Amino acid sequence: MEEPKNIKSWSESDRPREKLLEKGKEALTDSELLAILIRSGTRQESAVDLAKRILKNTHNELSELSKLSVKDMMKYKGMGKVKSITIVAALELGRRRAQAQALERQKITSSKDAVAYFKALLADLPHEEFRILLLDRANQIIKSENISKGGVSGTVVDARIIFKSAIENLASGIILCHNHPSGNPKPSQADVNLTSKLSQAGKLLEINILDHVIIAGDDYYSFADEGQL
Repeated sequence: MEEPKNIKSWSESDRPREKLLEKGKEALTDSELLAILIRSGTRQESAVDLAKRILKNTHNELSELSKLSVKDMMKYKGMGKVKSITIVAALELGRRRAQAQALERQKITSSKDAVAYFKALLADLPHEEFRILLLDRANQIIKSENISKGGVSGTVVDARIIFKSAIENLASGIILCHNHPSGNPKPSQADVNLTSKLSQAGKLLEINILDHVIIAGDDYYSFADEGQL
């Protein structure tokens, strides 16, 4: 028997909103949570079916879903402007929550701390960005700066901008970070050369390059962990 497309005709325990109230938010699947934001489907499919279709096209990865713009979302049949804006806004709130949690970790003691900080900023971006964390002698965060923004395959980094900021803020250490939208965390030869160049310059200025982290979706690469600093 064909499943009804109208969620209202489902048993209450199977409706996403009712299920959330009865069993709690943790009991819902990603598609059911997304369906609550979508609110209504079409004549051909329910909001849950529409949510499943969107998630399937993003490999059931919320990180991939977060990369979609309002225009991208509107390409799906049944997704108008208001629905698309609602989902993009909800995903942005989730990203900002993750960023706020990372900001609470004021002291960086390992590559994992740095990754937790930068992941919220860079993991879902469709383009490359290069950022730095400036640290004091106790490895506490002084400031975070976006150094450059590029395309899908790279971005230009000016060492003078990095060290100017470090000197002005009396930083003792710097953690470098950029993302690979491709999802491959392996550093390129250009990444290796840049890290070496900045590390040598930092030694002359007595400002240590403590790590260079590459964020690639849920994966990452740490130059410090790999013994390359």
